[in-house]
Amino acid sequence: MSLLVKETQNELRTKIIDALGRAVAEGELPVEPIPDFNIEKPTNSANGDFSANVALAGAKSFKKSPRDIAISVVNNIDLEGTLFEKVEIAGPGFLNFYLSQKYYSEIVKDVINKGENYGKSNFGKNKKVVVEFVSANPTGPMHIGNARGGAIGDCLSSVLEWAGYDVSREFYVNDAGNQIEKFAVSLEARYLQIYKENIEMPQDAYQGADITEHAKNFALQYGSKYVDAPSGERKKALVDYALPKNIEGLEKDLLQYRIKYDNWFKESTLHKDGSVDNIIKKFKSLGVTYEKDGALWFKASEFGNDKDVVLIRANGIPTYIVPDIAYHYNKLVTRGYNKAVDVLGADHHGYVPRMKAALSALGIDSSRLDCIIMQMVRLVRNGEIIKLSKRSGKAITLTTLLDEIPIDAARFFFNLREPNSHFDFDLDLAAQETNQNPVYYVQYAHARICSILKKTQNSGIVLRTPSDSELLLLDSDEEKELIRHLSSLTDEIIGAAKAYDPAKITHFVIELATLFHKFYNARRVMVENEGLMQARLYLCTAVKSTIKNILSMLKIAAPETM
Repeated sequence: MSLLVKETQNELRTKIIDALGRAVAEGELPVEPIPDFNIEKPTNSANGDFSANVALAGAKSFKKSPRDIAISVVNNIDLEGTLFEKVEIAGPGFLNFYLSQKYYSEIVKDVINKGENYGKSNFGKNKKVVVEFVSANPTGPMHIGNARGGAIGDCLSSVLEWAGYDVSREFYVNDAGNQIEKFAVSLEARYLQIYKENIEMPQDAYQGADITEHAKNFALQYGSKYVDAPSGERKKALVDYALPKNIEGLEKDLLQYRIKYDNWFKESTLHKDGSVDNIIKKFKSLGVTYEKDGALWFKASEFGNDKDVVLIRANGIPTYIVPDIAYHYNKLVTRGYNKAVDVLGADHHGYVPRMKAALSALGIDSSRLDCIIMQMVRLVRNGEIIKLSKRSGKAITLTTLLDEIPIDAARFFFNLREPNSHFDFDLDLAAQETNQNPVYYVQYAHARICSILKKTQNSGIVLRTPSDSELLLLDSDEEKELIRHLSSLTDEIIGAAKAYDPAKITHFVIELATLFHKFYNARRVMVENEGLMQARLYLCTAVKSTIKNILSMLKIAAPETM
């Protein structure tokens, strides 16, 4: 909630407690401790602006019916000098409080005065969070799942920043392990095919056109130099050539998508600096490992996982989980982040309890790791699902997606649903410039307000700050509903940060655009009453500023003309 809303709510709590004190002093209520009670915003504004359950909460301690307690509160509460104009008793004893018109005026002034900072808070002050997202294997281009993960991770990072957290965006580069060996084998086969006949691609090799392209370019630079070289030497040369180009390509594609990482963390550094070996040593010293069938196992079942986990295979090679444990240890212990947030694909459900078990075994509070499991996204064109096949190399990549639809639409659409929900991405809708397209609808509201303000100034009207009495004229249902929604932005951002759900913000701004259009269609801005006109122009400016703040947070353009 905005600071003004919070102050108003705190003031109301104080007034209710004072009223209970008076009721006790007058003998209307017995001398008992003040009960804990909640003050909430009713879903239906007809039930007031704030609702308190103090009468129901106090029934047991005061040994009176909630209705009688509510009557005592109403008879003893003093709302004079506050932003509340009345209180009513509803149902079995709820107290519904109604704000005065001055409150709505103060909200509009608060939005204007805070400007580009409206919506920001210190909720996460002094808490360092690292958000790791996308982290696509650098063995090929990014596909549609990475596009969704990128939009969610980047927008979530912005939401956390607006909620006051110290945020770092991080890409974990898997430049070691099985996928790099598979990458090497694939490159080797394509390279040898240039010079030799009857060289077949291994069955599980990467089949994408990018592998062929790398092999051809490598051959142009080095010729047949590595054809007769030992396989290990040949594969190393191919990977050393292709992998940096892939990582550079990932960074370039993500920058096009408006994602700039604070850190690109390479898995290989954990092997080189001994971190991976140290994790094994720590587990052994803690007595949470055992040997079975020649492999080293972690007693994960003793720390909440459904079964134990292999750390080192019988061939002496660590499993992928070991460097991942070292990586999370690095984030939470070595670098000291308060929270590590991972945006993961739908196939990582089993990964989360394993990682949390490992952290617990190492003496790290596992609640410091939060994982967002992102469900699959399906692309829809002309009402039909587009079939994807990563193995065949015919999947739509992030760059081909952005060639087809605007970046604004991609970032907005991927944040229209909770991350853990399945999502059908309508390519036709995303490319439309109509109000059926939600991002266009929001951007149009911003452009419409810019047009209103420009036309006003072109007609010779000088925009000014309305007086307090003029702002009190914003008393229609449409105006109050719009202002009420504006007032909840800060609280909505904090809620989105706590839930790790940027979709709360896209829903908020769509509703804001809807309420603005509703207000504009019901209430003329250019009216004869000059004070009312200035007040409505002031409200339009507040809405425009808020829409721009939200779109800027999501790294989406806020056009002034459309």
